Amino acid sequence: MAEDTKSELGNALISNLRQFEVFSNLPQEHLAWLAENLEEIRLQPGNILVHLGDPADWLFVILEGEIAFQRGESPDSPVFRANAGQVTGLLPYSRLTRYGGTGRAAVPTRIARLHKSLFPEMLKRMPELGQRLVAIMADRIRETTKMDSQRDKLMALGKLSAGLAHELNNPAAAAQRATASLRETLETVREASIRLSRHVLSTEQREMIIQFEIKAGQHTVATPADPLAQSDREESITAWLENRKVPDAWRIAPVLADAGVEVPKLECLAAQVGDSVLCDALIRIASILTISKLIGEIENSTKRISDLVRAIKEYSYMDQAAMQEIDLHQGLESTLTILHHRLKGGINVVREYGENLPRICAFGGELNQVWTNLMANAIEAMQGKGELRVRTARDLDRVLVEIRDNGPGIAPDVLPHIFEPFFTTKGVGEGTGLGLDTVDRIVRNHHGEIRVSSNPGDTRFQVYLPITQPRTQPAAG
Repeated sequence: MAEDTKSELGNALISNLRQFEVFSNLPQEHLAWLAENLEEIRLQPGNILVHLGDPADWLFVILEGEIAFQRGESPDSPVFRANAGQVTGLLPYSRLTRYGGTGRAAVPTRIARLHKSLFPEMLKRMPELGQRLVAIMADRIRETTKMDSQRDKLMALGKLSAGLAHELNNPAAAAQRATASLRETLETVREASIRLSRHVLSTEQREMIIQFEIKAGQHTVATPADPLAQSDREESITAWLENRKVPDAWRIAPVLADAGVEVPKLECLAAQVGDSVLCDALIRIASILTISKLIGEIENSTKRISDLVRAIKEYSYMDQAAMQEIDLHQGLESTLTILHHRLKGGINVVREYGENLPRICAFGGELNQVWTNLMANAIEAMQGKGELRVRTARDLDRVLVEIRDNGPGIAPDVLPHIFEPFFTTKGVGEGTGLGLDTVDRIVRNHHGEIRVSSNPGDTRFQVYLPITQPRTQPAAG
């Protein structure tokens, strides 16, 4: 009776396997062998099939249901889903030793599994199945690499976007504040001008006020005075204004001090126009000087925004052909601008640009990805404080771009592996191990070469690129 039940289960499993493309046209004896050696398990939603770090010992055939496999420990890690009819887990010839994540049943699931100890016999009996499973493994690797590459790009884009948002917000907020102050100051100067016009003044007195205003305004563009001297001047002006009963002396004095006004000049103005006019004249003069300063702040803020937008366009080569002659120095400068928010905390950038460096034929946007990855890694290695050196030079028919940092260096046992896909020394959820793999791939696509050397205090990535590309141009991406 037990043998009959076993036979029925075996026939049912054979029938299940025939429904799946990978097994559909296998001979009956091959399916019978699989049915005899496969072990069936059932899972309820949420039940765990494999844990992170478990030995990879089993090949899984999903007969019914769905398995959600999440890589790593982070809840933000990518999730791969395997549905009924798919073969997953350890596959023949795979170098997988331990599972890199946790697999859970998403719905009621039935699985048949085969232990790796039976792989040699399976491959010997049915080599055609072995070829199909190798093809499945290759497809899985391509899909996994594609997903991780996209995730890596999105992470990098997210970091750049956050930094750019911060960089754009600072000048935008400054311009907004200056605009609000400008509106208030314009009202003040209007009222002061109206009061001043009501005074009976001679032509000489009006000319005196105008000249005082012009000379003070011209001084605002000069080199700022010594801070201590300016502080002393501000204190003396404040005391003089208070003695003259000028209202809001504390507000007017700093503006006049910034403009290089001295007490003797104020004495001269007071002597010419009288105390009754002095108050309105100084309020108007201080307001006009403030307006000039606020306009300068708005100009600087909008210029900073414009510079950032230009850097973004240059960095991404927006609205330009992919393969073209590019200026490496321009690309490096655009990248440094994009990464400015990460540099200003304590990174000193030293530029050693070669003179008359020729333009090269390349995919500018892709090379900027290279510079971004190398500079970002250097910044992280130095933990935000240190010296970043960017050097360029001509090397016969090639150009050299060297990114160098004085961080702790790369460990000797890590150095040989840094360009390998998925290799990373970062914590879980911090990196996918595709940054330097992408760098290496882009450089090779440009028929170039990348070298790395590292000692404590001196890590160098050297990228050599041909000035002109061979006739067979590298594929984009």
